[in-house]
Amino acid sequence: MKRSAATIVREYGPFPGVDKVHGLTYDGSRVWFAAGDHIEALDPASGETLRSIDVAAHAGTAFDGRHLFQIAEDRIHKIDPQTGRVLATIPAPGGGGDSGLAWAEGSLWVGVYRERKIHQVDPHTGAILRSIETSRFVTGVTWVDGELWHGTWEGDESDLRHIDPRTGEVLEQIDMPAGIGVSGLESDGHDQFFCGGGTSGKVRAVRRPKRDA
Repeated sequence: MKRSAATIVREYGPFPGVDKVHGLTYDGSRVWFAAGDHIEALDPASGETLRSIDVAAHAGTAFDGRHLFQIAEDRIHKIDPQTGRVLATIPAPGGGGDSGLAWAEGSLWVGVYRERKIHQVDPHTGAILRSIETSRFVTGVTWVDGELWHGTWEGDESDLRHIDPRTGEVLEQIDMPAGIGVSGLESDGHDQFFCGGGTSGKVRAVRRPKRDA
């Protein structure tokens, strides 16, 4: 297993009216993050928040190319980012213990924190298609270049883990500095991850290690 210390490229926030950052996602230009009773859109270039959607936002956030998906207690809402309207709702697989949320391969991937699991979920029905067991509490979840990554946060320790989606085996680990937690996780599709900072009210950009040629 490869292991390295995290390189934090940039910190954003804290933001006005935001006590906690839960899940987050990236639509190619903006980072959307869950802040309890609303979702904020952050411009990662300027560091400014651009707009806010009033909707329950307690954990993971995902983007499928057109719509936002947001965990709200024991449900997952499908949201029109233009209007802020909730278009559909499915049950969350963890029944309220859900954490991270990602979109990949036409499915939602949902972390369940204390169960140490990631479920692949049908976005139309909420049916669990398969489950991956991990060795640590799961916070954020993301896919990038066919790799499944998830955040962990136990006590004072947090890290980002690249795991085998078949076995849950840890292939690579990026350790965050002591005291810096990861609540949400999303790749920008290239060389960095966006990490939710929980009660710090911050979003952090962390460098993704280079792949071997």
